[in-house]
Amino acid sequence: MLSVPDLQTAEDVKWSAPVNQQKAQEQFHTLRQTLENTGADVIDYAAYLSAEARALSDQLINRFYVRDLACVFGTTILPSQPMISMRKPEYVQAHLLFEQWFPEAFSIDDNDDFRALEYGDVLVLNKDAVFINVGMRTSKESVARIKEKIFQAGFSEIGIIDLPRRSDTFHLDMNCNVAGEGVVVAKSYLRYFPVEIITESSMRYDMTADFLDRHGFEIYWLEKYDTNPDINFFNIDPETLLISKQTHKQMLKKHPKLAKKKFIAIDVSELEKGGGGIRCMTLPLRRKS
Repeated sequence: MLSVPDLQTAEDVKWSAPVNQQKAQEQFHTLRQTLENTGADVIDYAAYLSAEARALSDQLINRFYVRDLACVFGTTILPSQPMISMRKPEYVQAHLLFEQWFPEAFSIDDNDDFRALEYGDVLVLNKDAVFINVGMRTSKESVARIKEKIFQAGFSEIGIIDLPRRSDTFHLDMNCNVAGEGVVVAKSYLRYFPVEIITESSMRYDMTADFLDRHGFEIYWLEKYDTNPDINFFNIDPETLLISKQTHKQMLKKHPKLAKKKFIAIDVSELEKGGGGIRCMTLPLRRKS
């Protein structure tokens, strides 16, 4: 990726601060090595691009935010469509590879005519429910296009929330995150938001807490937080969270269901300046059952 040398450039590309490319690359490699050390198979899709495509990829400053590119629903992988045009090349490059790697589960045609659908706005809560934000980066029209495929994948409910359009709220996973079996970490203001509940045959509304409670989740409401490190963590397994060194770990550990979890902390502070956290930098393609 290119360095972002000064604050004006950072503001122009919608980042929070200048970024040193060498430091960012070092942190990216640490992230990859840490995941591999836990037993995960890690794919850097850029390694599979042609020389010409790789030359472009290496200059795309948002390329490491792979969470937005696709989402696995059971055994179905659905593609995305970026809201901002500067991210379109990486989506095209990744989708062409996914179509080769998963010919039975993935098709680029599944995002035909999408207005916008970025999977940082999607949480797969369990085998029954999916939680989706239709805010700045994902349109309700696009959710309407994929809902039948989600139901066909075996899910019974889709909960749709519409969050404020701000830089710290533009994706759902910057506002709440599943922190293991039975607990969701969420910013406290979400308690005031209704959720539109869609099934194959009906539509109704719940409040956020009622929707999550019905699917077996207690909510750990955070009154004070630092958006990326405190919310945007990654579940390695049911007992282990991969977190930023900037995370207020003791705050998370105050919840009884999180107190005994294993926390692996790594420095991704340079990468977080791009507006996302560790969850944004990881895209699970296959999980152990």
